[in-house]
Amino acid sequence: MNFFRARRRQQLIFAACVIVPMLASYALFLVWPVGWAFSISLSDWNLFQNAGNFVGLRNYMRAFRDPIFRISLTNTFYYAILSVPLGLGLAILLGVLIQGAGRFRSLFRVLYFMPVLTSEIATGVLWRWLYQPEYGLFNSILSAINLPRLGWLYSPELAMPSVVAYATWKGIGFTVIIIMAGLDGIDETYYEAARVDGANLWNLFWHITLPLLRPTLTFVLVTGVIGSLQVFGPVYVMTQGPGGPLNRTRTMVLHQYQTAFLSFQWPYGTAIAFISFAIIMALTLAQLRLLRRRWEY
Repeated sequence: MNFFRARRRQQLIFAACVIVPMLASYALFLVWPVGWAFSISLSDWNLFQNAGNFVGLRNYMRAFRDPIFRISLTNTFYYAILSVPLGLGLAILLGVLIQGAGRFRSLFRVLYFMPVLTSEIATGVLWRWLYQPEYGLFNSILSAINLPRLGWLYSPELAMPSVVAYATWKGIGFTVIIIMAGLDGIDETYYEAARVDGANLWNLFWHITLPLLRPTLTFVLVTGVIGSLQVFGPVYVMTQGPGGPLNRTRTMVLHQYQTAFLSFQWPYGTAIAFISFAIIMALTLAQLRLLRRRWEY
């Protein structure tokens, strides 16, 4: 009996020393700020007066009536539609190629992961110079082969694809590492058995590699969509003005930042943040439901 009492006392001490502080910090630094922010989104709170009145869903209704918000929402989905398939497809291709690079595999891993470790501001400024219309490297190459110069970041049609190209280069190394980790988990005996049956490289990739990579691809796809819907750094650093030419690179997060921190419309900016959260949560749950299945090998 004394043993069980001592055991119970140890469990209570552990809960008091570890679990309770953890829950308290979670409530203090996450639950309370989110709740406070949500209350601000339901008011006309003024930053300088630190006071406001309850207005209900007026800020949320304002967002959907705001043409700039609708443009930013469209731009965000456009960025996601461009960046996620491009990044995932290139990551799979590079992962498979690097996996078969033999003793150079570690070298290629380091080379492709280096942009992930570099500063987003520094690399964004560098790429902005590469896109410079008059003296940028890309237009110099086009002129050298007698092709017309392009506006890149200054063109309404090319601004967002130009940002996507930079973001893909910047983040593809992380996705490649995840893909290669999934490839390392595939048992070589599957490939050996398929080769005995006469399978070629395409058959091996389509019928073995892709199916067995499904859990990894699900993770990469879900996190990629979440990241693309929260894009801020590349469009803020690379495009000129509040959202590029004709607001073509103004995303939801950038619109939220400019509304709350530059225009000091905190209730409206907070409402935009919660709308973004709801969209991301809904899409994430939908993806997990569609892609969820029991993996047995």
